[in-house]
Amino acid sequence: MSHAHTRAAVTRSRPAATNGEGRTTNGHHRLEVNPLFSRAGESDVPRYRLPDDSMEPATAYQVVHDEVMLDGNARMNLATFVGTWMDDHADRLAAETADKNMIDKDEYPQTAAIEARCVRILADLWHSPDPESAVGVSTTGSSEAAMLAGLAFKRRWAAARHAAGKPAAKPNLIMSSAVQVVWEKFANYWDVEPRYVPVHGDVHHLTPEGMLSRVDENTIGVVAILGQTYTGIYEPVKELAQALDDLQARTGLDVPLHVDGASGAMVAPFLQPDLEWDFRLERVHSINASGHKYGLVYPGLGWALWRKPEHLPEDLVMHVSYLGGDMPTFGLNFSRSGAPVLLQYYLFLRLGREGYRRVHQTSQDVAVYLSGAIGAMDQFDLLTDGTDIPVFAWALAPGVEKWDLHDLSRTLRERGWQVPAYPMPADREDLTVMRVVVRNGFGLDLARLFLDDLERAVAWLDALDGPLPKETTGERAGFHH
Repeated sequence: MSHAHTRAAVTRSRPAATNGEGRTTNGHHRLEVNPLFSRAGESDVPRYRLPDDSMEPATAYQVVHDEVMLDGNARMNLATFVGTWMDDHADRLAAETADKNMIDKDEYPQTAAIEARCVRILADLWHSPDPESAVGVSTTGSSEAAMLAGLAFKRRWAAARHAAGKPAAKPNLIMSSAVQVVWEKFANYWDVEPRYVPVHGDVHHLTPEGMLSRVDENTIGVVAILGQTYTGIYEPVKELAQALDDLQARTGLDVPLHVDGASGAMVAPFLQPDLEWDFRLERVHSINASGHKYGLVYPGLGWALWRKPEHLPEDLVMHVSYLGGDMPTFGLNFSRSGAPVLLQYYLFLRLGREGYRRVHQTSQDVAVYLSGAIGAMDQFDLLTDGTDIPVFAWALAPGVEKWDLHDLSRTLRERGWQVPAYPMPADREDLTVMRVVVRNGFGLDLARLFLDDLERAVAWLDALDGPLPKETTGERAGFHH
Protein backbone atom coordinates (compact mmCIF):
# COMPACT_ATOMS: atom_id res chain seq x y z
CA MET A 1 0.00 0.00 0.00
CA SER A 2 1.40 3.39 -0.99
CA HIS A 3 2.15 5.90 1.72
CA ALA A 4 -0.45 8.27 0.25
CA HIS A 5 -3.19 5.69 0.85
CA THR A 6 -2.26 4.70 4.42
CA ARG A 7 -5.37 4.99 6.53
CA ALA A 8 -5.11 7.45 9.34
CA ALA A 9 -5.34 5.09 12.28
CA VAL A 10 -2.04 6.62 13.32
CA THR A 11 -1.64 10.08 14.78
CA ARG A 12 -2.30 12.76 12.18
CA SER A 13 -0.90 16.22 11.99
CA ARG A 14 -3.44 18.71 13.30
CA PRO A 15 -5.09 20.73 10.51
CA ALA A 16 -5.03 24.49 10.61
CA ALA A 17 -7.72 26.03 12.77
CA THR A 18 -10.78 27.25 10.85
CA ASN A 19 -13.47 29.80 11.52
CA GLY A 20 -16.28 27.36 10.73
CA GLU A 21 -16.75 28.61 7.15
CA GLY A 22 -14.00 26.62 5.43
CA ARG A 23 -11.37 29.31 6.04
CA THR A 24 -8.27 29.03 8.13
CA THR A 25 -7.82 31.65 10.80
CA ASN A 26 -5.50 33.56 8.45
CA GLY A 27 -8.35 33.86 5.91
CA HIS A 28 -7.26 31.26 3.30
CA HIS A 29 -9.88 28.98 1.70
CA ARG A 30 -8.84 25.35 2.10
CA LEU A 31 -10.21 21.93 1.23
CA GLU A 32 -10.72 19.42 4.02
CA VAL A 33 -9.40 16.09 2.74
CA ASN A 34 -10.49 12.70 4.04
CA PRO A 35 -8.01 11.43 6.70
CA LEU A 36 -7.18 8.62 4.29
CA PHE A 37 -4.29 10.97 3.46
CA SER A 38 -1.94 11.01 6.40
CA ARG A 39 1.25 12.44 4.98
CA ALA A 40 2.05 15.86 6.44
CA GLY A 41 0.38 18.65 4.47
CA GLU A 42 -2.11 16.40 2.68
CA SER A 43 -4.97 16.69 5.16
CA ASP A 44 -5.60 20.37 4.42
CA VAL A 45 -5.32 21.33 0.73
CA PRO A 46 -5.53 24.97 -0.42
CA ARG A 47 -8.49 25.60 -2.71
CA TYR A 48 -7.67 28.92 -4.36
CA ARG A 49 -3.86 28.98 -4.49
CA LEU A 50 -1.14 26.55 -5.46
CA PRO A 51 -0.03 24.34 -2.56
CA ASP A 52 3.47 25.00 -1.31
CA ASP A 53 4.64 21.42 -1.83
CA SER A 54 3.98 18.54 -4.20
CA MET A 55 1.89 15.50 -3.36
CA GLU A 56 1.71 11.94 -4.58
CA PRO A 57 -0.21 11.58 -7.89
CA ALA A 58 -2.56 9.06 -6.27
CA THR A 59 -3.43 11.61 -3.60
CA ALA A 60 -4.04 14.44 -6.07
CA TYR A 61 -6.20 12.09 -8.10
CA GLN A 62 -8.23 11.13 -5.04
CA VAL A 63 -8.79 14.77 -4.06
CA VAL A 64 -10.26 15.58 -7.48
CA HIS A 65 -12.11 12.26 -7.74
CA ASP A 66 -13.78 12.76 -4.39
CA GLU A 67 -14.85 16.32 -5.12
CA VAL A 68 -16.52 15.56 -8.46
CA MET A 69 -18.59 12.84 -6.78
CA LEU A 70 -20.83 15.79 -5.88
CA ASP A 71 -21.71 16.19 -9.56
CA GLY A 72 -24.80 14.45 -10.88
CA ASN A 73 -24.68 10.94 -12.34
CA ALA A 74 -24.24 11.40 -16.09
CA ARG A 75 -26.40 8.38 -16.93
CA MET A 76 -29.28 9.92 -14.97
CA ASN A 77 -28.90 13.32 -16.61
CA LEU A 78 -31.95 13.59 -18.85
CA ALA A 79 -31.28 17.29 -19.48
CA THR A 80 -28.14 17.11 -21.62
CA PHE A 81 -27.90 16.26 -25.30
CA VAL A 82 -24.17 15.57 -24.91
CA GLY A 83 -22.91 12.00 -25.05
CA THR A 84 -22.05 10.48 -21.69
CA TRP A 85 -20.97 6.95 -22.63
CA MET A 86 -18.57 5.25 -25.04
CA ASP A 87 -17.26 1.70 -25.11
CA ASP A 88 -13.93 0.48 -23.73
CA HIS A 89 -12.19 0.57 -27.11
CA ALA A 90 -13.22 4.20 -27.56
CA ASP A 91 -11.97 5.03 -24.06
CA ARG A 92 -8.63 3.43 -24.92
CA LEU A 93 -8.41 5.33 -28.21
CA ALA A 94 -9.27 8.60 -26.46
CA ALA A 95 -6.46 8.10 -23.94
CA GLU A 96 -3.96 7.16 -26.67
CA THR A 97 -4.71 10.19 -28.88
CA ALA A 98 -5.51 12.99 -26.43
CA ASP A 99 -2.08 14.53 -27.06
CA LYS A 100 -2.57 14.96 -30.83
CA ASN A 101 -3.07 18.64 -31.67
CA MET A 102 -5.80 18.93 -34.27
CA ILE A 103 -4.48 22.26 -35.53
CA ASP A 104 -0.99 20.90 -36.23
CA LYS A 105 -1.61 19.19 -39.54
CA ASP A 106 2.07 19.05 -40.44
CA GLU A 107 2.97 17.10 -37.32
CA TYR A 108 -0.14 14.88 -37.35
CA PRO A 109 -0.95 14.44 -41.04
CA GLN A 110 -2.87 11.20 -40.62
CA THR A 111 -5.20 12.75 -38.06
CA ALA A 112 -5.77 15.55 -40.58
CA ALA A 113 -6.45 12.98 -43.28
CA ILE A 114 -9.00 11.23 -41.07
CA GLU A 115 -10.71 14.57 -40.41
CA ALA A 116 -11.02 15.07 -44.18
CA ARG A 117 -12.31 11.51 -44.50
CA CYS A 118 -15.03 12.22 -41.93
CA VAL A 119 -16.06 15.34 -43.88
CA ARG A 120 -16.46 13.19 -47.00
CA ILE A 121 -18.51 10.63 -45.07
CA LEU A 122 -20.83 13.34 -43.71
CA ALA A 123 -21.14 14.98 -47.13
CA ASP A 124 -22.27 11.66 -48.56
CA LEU A 125 -24.63 11.09 -45.62
CA TRP A 126 -26.17 14.56 -46.15
CA HIS A 127 -26.52 14.10 -49.93
CA SER A 128 -23.90 16.57 -51.12
CA PRO A 129 -24.05 16.90 -54.92
CA ASP A 130 -20.31 16.11 -55.02
CA PRO A 131 -19.02 14.51 -51.80
CA GLU A 132 -15.49 14.20 -53.20
CA SER A 133 -15.11 17.98 -53.37
CA ALA A 134 -17.11 18.70 -50.21
CA VAL A 135 -15.89 21.50 -47.98
CA GLY A 136 -16.16 21.07 -44.23
CA VAL A 137 -14.35 21.29 -40.92
CA SER A 138 -14.36 19.73 -37.49
CA THR A 139 -14.91 22.11 -34.59
CA THR A 140 -15.02 22.04 -30.81
CA GLY A 141 -18.80 21.67 -30.97
CA SER A 142 -21.91 22.63 -32.85
CA SER A 143 -21.75 26.17 -31.47
CA GLU A 144 -18.44 26.91 -33.18
CA ALA A 145 -19.75 25.24 -36.34
CA ALA A 146 -22.83 27.47 -36.28
CA MET A 147 -20.63 30.55 -35.85
CA LEU A 148 -18.59 29.57 -38.91
CA ALA A 149 -21.71 29.04 -41.01
CA GLY A 150 -23.08 32.41 -39.97
CA LEU A 151 -19.77 34.09 -40.71
CA ALA A 152 -19.74 32.56 -44.20
CA PHE A 153 -23.28 33.91 -44.76
CA LYS A 154 -22.25 37.40 -43.72
CA ARG A 155 -19.07 37.45 -45.83
CA ARG A 156 -20.83 36.19 -49.00
CA TRP A 157 -23.67 38.68 -48.56
CA ALA A 158 -21.26 41.58 -48.02
CA ALA A 159 -19.24 40.61 -51.10
CA ALA A 160 -22.38 40.51 -53.24
CA ARG A 161 -23.53 43.88 -51.92
CA HIS A 162 -20.16 45.49 -52.61
CA ALA A 163 -20.07 44.00 -56.13
CA ALA A 164 -23.47 45.58 -56.78
CA GLY A 165 -22.34 48.94 -55.41
CA LYS A 166 -24.71 48.70 -52.44
CA PRO A 167 -24.05 49.30 -48.73
CA ALA A 168 -23.37 46.31 -46.46
CA ALA A 169 -23.73 47.94 -43.07
CA LYS A 170 -26.96 46.43 -41.76
CA PRO A 171 -26.98 42.63 -42.12
CA ASN A 172 -29.74 40.59 -40.49
CA LEU A 173 -30.33 36.90 -39.85
CA ILE A 174 -33.78 35.30 -39.57
CA MET A 175 -34.60 32.47 -37.16
CA SER A 176 -37.29 31.34 -34.76
CA SER A 177 -37.17 32.48 -31.15
CA ALA A 178 -36.57 28.81 -30.24
CA VAL A 179 -33.00 28.79 -31.57
CA GLN A 180 -30.10 27.79 -29.38
CA VAL A 181 -28.32 30.69 -27.65
CA VAL A 182 -25.30 30.36 -29.96
CA TRP A 183 -27.20 32.28 -32.64
CA GLU A 184 -27.76 35.16 -30.25
CA LYS A 185 -24.03 35.10 -29.56
CA PHE A 186 -23.23 35.07 -33.27
CA ALA A 187 -25.43 38.09 -33.91
CA ASN A 188 -23.85 39.94 -30.98
CA TYR A 189 -20.23 39.09 -31.77
CA TRP A 190 -20.42 39.80 -35.52
CA ASP A 191 -22.78 42.80 -35.51
CA VAL A 192 -25.69 41.10 -37.22
CA GLU A 193 -29.29 42.03 -36.42
CA PRO A 194 -31.11 38.92 -35.16
CA ARG A 195 -34.67 38.85 -36.47
CA TYR A 196 -36.52 36.37 -34.31
CA VAL A 197 -39.83 34.96 -35.45
CA PRO A 198 -41.70 34.33 -32.18
CA VAL A 199 -43.30 30.97 -31.57
CA HIS A 200 -46.97 31.35 -30.75
CA GLY A 201 -49.97 29.29 -29.76
CA ASP A 202 -49.39 25.66 -30.60
CA VAL A 203 -46.89 26.46 -33.39
CA HIS A 204 -43.48 26.14 -31.76
CA HIS A 205 -41.30 26.46 -34.85
CA LEU A 206 -40.35 28.74 -37.73
CA THR A 207 -43.02 28.98 -40.44
CA PRO A 208 -42.66 30.16 -44.06
CA GLU A 209 -45.08 33.02 -43.38
CA GLY A 210 -43.23 34.23 -40.30
CA MET A 211 -39.89 33.94 -42.10
CA LEU A 212 -40.99 35.85 -45.23
CA SER A 213 -42.46 38.67 -43.15
CA ARG A 214 -38.94 39.54 -41.98
CA VAL A 215 -36.85 39.00 -45.12
CA ASP A 216 -35.38 42.01 -46.91
CA GLU A 217 -32.34 42.85 -49.04
CA ASN A 218 -30.13 42.92 -45.92
CA THR A 219 -30.96 39.33 -44.92
CA ILE A 220 -27.77 37.27 -45.00
CA GLY A 221 -29.62 33.98 -44.46
CA VAL A 222 -32.22 31.96 -42.59
CA VAL A 223 -31.56 29.37 -39.87
CA ALA A 224 -33.78 26.29 -39.70
CA ILE A 225 -33.51 23.96 -36.71
CA LEU A 226 -33.47 20.20 -37.18
CA GLY A 227 -34.22 19.17 -33.60
CA GLN A 228 -35.15 22.05 -31.29
CA THR A 229 -33.64 22.04 -27.84
CA TYR A 230 -36.97 23.09 -26.30
CA THR A 231 -39.15 20.28 -27.63
CA GLY A 232 -37.09 18.10 -29.98
CA ILE A 233 -39.15 18.87 -33.10
CA TYR A 234 -37.85 19.37 -36.63
CA GLU A 235 -38.61 22.68 -38.27
CA PRO A 236 -40.09 22.32 -41.81
CA VAL A 237 -36.84 22.79 -43.74
CA LYS A 238 -38.26 21.80 -47.13
CA GLU A 239 -41.21 24.20 -46.80
CA LEU A 240 -38.88 27.01 -45.77
CA ALA A 241 -36.61 26.26 -48.75
CA GLN A 242 -39.55 26.26 -51.17
CA ALA A 243 -40.76 29.59 -49.79
CA LEU A 244 -37.31 31.09 -50.35
CA ASP A 245 -37.22 29.64 -53.89
CA ASP A 246 -40.57 31.32 -54.61
CA LEU A 247 -39.30 34.58 -53.09
CA GLN A 248 -36.31 34.60 -55.43
CA ALA A 249 -38.53 33.87 -58.44
CA ARG A 250 -40.80 36.80 -57.53
CA THR A 251 -38.30 39.38 -56.28
CA GLY A 252 -34.80 38.31 -57.22
CA LEU A 253 -33.76 38.12 -53.54
CA ASP A 254 -31.45 35.11 -53.15
CA VAL A 255 -31.52 34.19 -49.45
CA PRO A 256 -29.57 31.06 -48.44
CA LEU A 257 -30.70 28.56 -45.80
CA HIS A 258 -28.59 27.07 -43.02
CA VAL A 259 -29.70 23.96 -41.14
CA ASP A 260 -28.79 23.89 -37.47
CA GLY A 261 -28.67 20.13 -37.20
CA ALA A 262 -26.87 20.03 -33.86
CA SER A 263 -28.87 16.94 -32.94
CA GLY A 264 -31.07 16.05 -35.90
CA ALA A 265 -28.38 15.95 -38.58
CA MET A 266 -27.02 12.80 -36.94
CA VAL A 267 -30.49 11.28 -36.41
CA ALA A 268 -32.59 12.02 -39.50
CA PRO A 269 -30.34 10.16 -42.00
CA PHE A 270 -30.92 6.96 -40.03
CA LEU A 271 -34.45 7.27 -38.64
CA GLN A 272 -36.12 9.46 -41.30
CA PRO A 273 -34.02 8.77 -44.43
CA ASP A 274 -36.71 10.05 -46.81
CA LEU A 275 -37.07 13.41 -45.06
CA GLU A 276 -35.69 16.16 -47.34
CA TRP A 277 -33.82 18.62 -45.15
CA ASP A 278 -30.20 18.45 -46.29
CA PHE A 279 -28.16 19.17 -49.43
CA ARG A 280 -30.85 17.55 -51.56
CA LEU A 281 -32.40 21.00 -51.27
CA GLU A 282 -30.36 23.43 -53.36
CA ARG A 283 -31.39 26.28 -51.06
CA VAL A 284 -29.48 24.65 -48.16
CA HIS A 285 -25.96 26.09 -48.30
CA SER A 286 -24.58 24.75 -45.01
CA ILE A 287 -25.25 22.35 -42.14
CA ASN A 288 -23.81 22.11 -38.65
CA ALA A 289 -23.95 19.08 -36.38
CA SER A 290 -22.64 17.93 -33.02
CA GLY A 291 -20.46 14.86 -33.12
CA HIS A 292 -20.75 14.81 -29.33
CA LYS A 293 -24.55 14.60 -29.32
CA TYR A 294 -26.20 12.01 -31.52
CA GLY A 295 -22.89 11.50 -33.29
CA LEU A 296 -22.24 9.54 -30.05
CA VAL A 297 -18.75 10.94 -29.31
CA TYR A 298 -17.55 12.42 -26.03
CA PRO A 299 -17.37 16.24 -25.99
CA GLY A 300 -16.23 18.28 -27.69
CA LEU A 301 -16.75 17.79 -31.39
CA GLY A 302 -18.82 19.55 -34.01
CA TRP A 303 -18.98 19.59 -37.79
CA ALA A 304 -19.71 22.33 -40.35
CA LEU A 305 -20.21 21.46 -44.02
CA TRP A 306 -21.03 23.53 -47.09
CA ARG A 307 -22.99 22.28 -50.10
CA LYS A 308 -20.48 23.61 -52.64
CA PRO A 309 -16.99 25.08 -52.30
CA GLU A 310 -18.24 28.50 -53.46
CA HIS A 311 -20.60 28.65 -50.47
CA LEU A 312 -17.57 29.08 -48.20
CA PRO A 313 -15.77 32.32 -49.14
CA GLU A 314 -12.16 31.61 -50.01
CA ASP A 315 -10.89 34.57 -47.99
CA LEU A 316 -12.06 32.87 -44.80
CA VAL A 317 -9.94 29.77 -45.44
CA MET A 318 -6.32 29.38 -44.39
CA HIS A 319 -4.24 26.89 -46.39
CA VAL A 320 -1.67 24.56 -44.83
CA SER A 321 0.50 22.13 -46.81
CA TYR A 322 1.27 18.68 -45.54
CA LEU A 323 2.82 15.68 -47.27
CA GLY A 324 2.96 17.73 -50.46
CA GLY A 325 -0.79 18.37 -50.40
CA ASP A 326 -3.09 21.21 -49.42
CA MET A 327 -5.21 21.25 -46.27
CA PRO A 328 -7.67 24.16 -46.01
CA THR A 329 -8.53 25.15 -42.45
CA PHE A 330 -11.30 27.34 -41.10
CA GLY A 331 -12.08 27.75 -37.41
CA LEU A 332 -12.34 30.04 -34.43
CA ASN A 333 -10.24 27.91 -32.10
CA PHE A 334 -6.62 26.96 -32.37
CA SER A 335 -5.00 24.11 -30.42
CA ARG A 336 -7.36 21.30 -29.45
CA SER A 337 -7.15 17.56 -29.13
CA GLY A 338 -7.60 15.43 -32.22
CA ALA A 339 -9.03 12.60 -30.13
CA PRO A 340 -12.73 13.49 -30.68
CA VAL A 341 -12.23 13.45 -34.48
CA LEU A 342 -10.57 10.04 -34.28
CA LEU A 343 -13.38 8.80 -32.03
CA GLN A 344 -15.92 9.94 -34.63
CA TYR A 345 -14.12 7.97 -37.31
CA TYR A 346 -13.92 4.99 -34.97
CA LEU A 347 -17.70 5.09 -34.58
CA PHE A 348 -18.27 5.48 -38.32
CA LEU A 349 -16.27 2.28 -38.78
CA ARG A 350 -17.66 0.54 -35.71
CA LEU A 351 -21.36 1.21 -36.32
CA GLY A 352 -21.88 1.95 -39.99
CA ARG A 353 -25.30 3.01 -41.21
CA GLU A 354 -27.10 0.04 -39.71
CA GLY A 355 -25.39 0.41 -36.35
CA TYR A 356 -26.31 4.09 -36.08
CA ARG A 357 -29.86 3.23 -37.08
CA ARG A 358 -30.13 0.57 -34.37
CA VAL A 359 -28.68 2.81 -31.66
CA HIS A 360 -30.95 5.75 -32.50
CA GLN A 361 -33.98 3.54 -33.05
CA THR A 362 -33.50 2.10 -29.58
CA SER A 363 -33.31 5.61 -28.13
CA GLN A 364 -36.42 6.63 -30.03
CA ASP A 365 -38.31 3.52 -28.89
CA VAL A 366 -37.50 4.44 -25.29
CA ALA A 367 -38.56 8.06 -25.87
CA VAL A 368 -41.89 7.01 -27.40
CA TYR A 369 -42.51 4.54 -24.57
CA LEU A 370 -41.87 7.19 -21.92
CA SER A 371 -43.79 9.95 -23.70
CA GLY A 372 -46.79 7.67 -24.10
CA ALA A 373 -46.81 6.77 -20.42
CA ILE A 374 -46.32 10.38 -19.28
CA GLY A 375 -48.90 11.67 -21.75
CA ALA A 376 -51.44 9.24 -20.29
CA MET A 377 -51.09 10.75 -16.81
CA ASP A 378 -53.88 13.16 -15.86
CA GLN A 379 -51.43 15.73 -14.53
CA PHE A 380 -49.67 16.31 -17.88
CA ASP A 381 -50.29 17.50 -21.44
CA LEU A 382 -47.82 16.00 -23.92
CA LEU A 383 -46.35 18.49 -26.40
CA THR A 384 -44.02 16.24 -28.42
CA ASP A 385 -43.55 12.49 -28.41
CA GLY A 386 -39.93 11.83 -29.47
CA THR A 387 -40.67 10.77 -33.04
CA ASP A 388 -38.32 13.39 -34.52
CA ILE A 389 -35.15 13.23 -32.43
CA PRO A 390 -35.51 11.03 -29.29
CA VAL A 391 -36.54 14.04 -27.21
CA PHE A 392 -39.99 14.90 -25.88
CA ALA A 393 -41.61 17.57 -23.75
CA TRP A 394 -44.74 18.01 -21.72
CA ALA A 395 -46.60 20.74 -19.83
CA LEU A 396 -48.70 20.70 -16.68
CA ALA A 397 -52.37 20.02 -17.28
CA PRO A 398 -54.93 22.66 -16.26
CA GLY A 399 -56.20 22.25 -12.73
CA VAL A 400 -52.92 21.21 -11.09
CA GLU A 401 -52.40 24.04 -8.60
CA LYS A 402 -50.52 22.75 -5.55
CA TRP A 403 -47.30 22.16 -7.44
CA ASP A 404 -45.61 23.00 -10.71
CA LEU A 405 -42.97 21.44 -12.96
CA HIS A 406 -40.13 23.12 -11.07
CA ASP A 407 -41.34 21.35 -7.93
CA LEU A 408 -41.40 18.07 -9.82
CA SER A 409 -37.88 18.69 -11.17
CA ARG A 410 -36.53 19.24 -7.65
CA THR A 411 -38.38 16.19 -6.30
CA LEU A 412 -36.93 13.97 -9.04
CA ARG A 413 -33.46 15.29 -8.28
CA GLU A 414 -33.72 13.77 -4.80
CA ARG A 415 -33.54 10.39 -6.54
CA GLY A 416 -30.68 11.55 -8.78
CA TRP A 417 -32.71 12.29 -11.93
CA GLN A 418 -31.88 15.58 -13.63
CA VAL A 419 -34.90 16.68 -15.66
CA PRO A 420 -35.17 20.34 -16.73
CA ALA A 421 -38.24 22.53 -16.31
CA TYR A 422 -38.14 25.86 -18.11
CA PRO A 423 -40.35 28.43 -19.87
CA MET A 424 -40.74 28.38 -23.64
CA PRO A 425 -39.15 31.26 -25.60
CA ALA A 426 -40.47 34.79 -26.13
CA ASP A 427 -44.23 35.11 -26.72
CA ARG A 428 -44.80 31.69 -25.13
CA GLU A 429 -43.04 32.32 -21.84
CA ASP A 430 -46.36 31.66 -20.14
CA LEU A 431 -45.88 27.98 -20.98
CA THR A 432 -43.48 26.01 -18.77
CA VAL A 433 -42.41 22.60 -20.02
CA MET A 434 -40.41 19.61 -18.91
CA ARG A 435 -38.11 17.79 -21.33
CA VAL A 436 -36.41 14.41 -21.48
CA VAL A 437 -33.46 13.70 -23.79
CA VAL A 438 -33.01 9.98 -24.44
CA ARG A 439 -29.41 9.13 -25.34
CA ASN A 440 -27.39 6.02 -25.98
CA GLY A 441 -26.98 4.27 -22.62
CA PHE A 442 -30.47 5.15 -21.33
CA GLY A 443 -32.25 1.88 -22.01
CA LEU A 444 -35.72 0.58 -21.32
CA ASP A 445 -34.84 -0.72 -17.87
CA LEU A 446 -33.58 2.68 -16.71
CA ALA A 447 -36.61 4.28 -18.37
CA ARG A 448 -38.96 2.09 -16.31
CA LEU A 449 -37.09 3.01 -13.13
CA PHE A 450 -37.40 6.69 -14.06
CA LEU A 451 -41.11 6.31 -14.75
CA ASP A 452 -41.62 4.62 -11.37
CA ASP A 453 -39.85 7.52 -9.64
CA LEU A 454 -41.83 10.06 -11.66
CA GLU A 455 -45.13 8.46 -10.69
CA ARG A 456 -44.10 8.34 -7.02
CA ALA A 457 -43.01 11.99 -7.15
CA VAL A 458 -46.33 13.04 -8.68
CA ALA A 459 -48.29 11.05 -6.07
CA TRP A 460 -46.30 12.70 -3.26
CA LEU A 461 -46.85 16.18 -4.70
CA ASP A 462 -50.57 15.52 -5.19
CA ALA A 463 -50.87 14.44 -1.56
CA LEU A 464 -49.47 17.70 -0.19
CA ASP A 465 -51.77 19.76 2.03
CA GLY A 466 -50.80 22.95 0.20
CA PRO A 467 -48.37 24.43 -2.32
CA LEU A 468 -44.64 24.08 -1.78
CA PRO A 469 -42.69 27.28 -1.01
CA LYS A 470 -41.21 28.78 -4.16
CA GLU A 471 -37.54 29.39 -4.78
CA THR A 472 -36.40 33.01 -4.57
CA THR A 473 -32.71 32.48 -5.35
CA GLY A 474 -32.92 32.14 -9.14
CA GLU A 475 -32.42 28.36 -9.04
CA ARG A 476 -35.35 27.89 -11.41
CA ALA A 477 -33.28 29.29 -14.25
CA GLY A 478 -30.72 26.52 -13.84
CA PHE A 479 -31.23 24.97 -17.28
CA HIS A 480 -30.06 26.89 -20.35
CA HIS A 481 -30.29 26.31 -24.08
